[in-house]
Amino acid sequence: MCITFSAPLPHRGRGRDPRPRGRVRVLADASASGCPLNYVFQFGIVVDNLPRLLAGAALTVKLAAAATVLGLAIGILGAYLRTNGPRALAWAVAVYIEVFRNTPFLVQLFILYFSLPSLGLRLEANQAALIGMAINFGAYASEILRAGVEAVPEGQIEAGRALGLGRVQVFRRIILFQAIRIVYPALASQFVLLMLGSSVVAAISAEELTAITNTLQSTTFRAFEFYFAATGLYLLMTLGFRAGLGGLYWYVFERGRRAT
Repeated sequence: MCITFSAPLPHRGRGRDPRPRGRVRVLADASASGCPLNYVFQFGIVVDNLPRLLAGAALTVKLAAAATVLGLAIGILGAYLRTNGPRALAWAVAVYIEVFRNTPFLVQLFILYFSLPSLGLRLEANQAALIGMAINFGAYASEILRAGVEAVPEGQIEAGRALGLGRVQVFRRIILFQAIRIVYPALASQFVLLMLGSSVVAAISAEELTAITNTLQSTTFRAFEFYFAATGLYLLMTLGFRAGLGGLYWYVFERGRRAT
């Protein structure tokens, strides 16, 4: 198999050259007879549709960021109820965590988007995607934060109670910050997984990056070029968010410690 790069021939007519730009020719033996199979990569069509791809990437980031904020709030509440709440609520949260962590995310989305209308509750695709992502992330965040809460030294909790602080005050002023610091790497990794997993919401027609890519490749029949571009965009988003989350950890948790 050989790959050769070929530049377009000069266009001598007037107006725009209708031939695709950025062509790469691949020659492969299609059979034992040596008959070559020609495929010309046309990345110019990706450049022409780059605004639509970037719009899909932007929606991916918005959905992931909003779901993270909502899911983190759910996770904090769930961790509190698991460790300090009444037994009935602690069991209810445990059931919620087990259900959403041990069932496919795609099935959860289908229930929100296709099943709820049967009960009279109809959600738009982006709304169902956001709610599904937030609830799913909240289940994982609850368990991660619970581990962080249990890692806080018991002596600090007893000292807070000795000062007359109630359960909620002890949790908010003493436990929560330390618990988040302890499990921050796990939460950051879960956020990245949430962003990458958002590609599943294309199944309910949410117009994020994967859905836009599917539409473009089905209308242009250029699957390799568009999926290759989508892979690059996901990689850039992942690396960017990892760097941003690392900087946030340093700013919130490490800067003050080093200053003291």
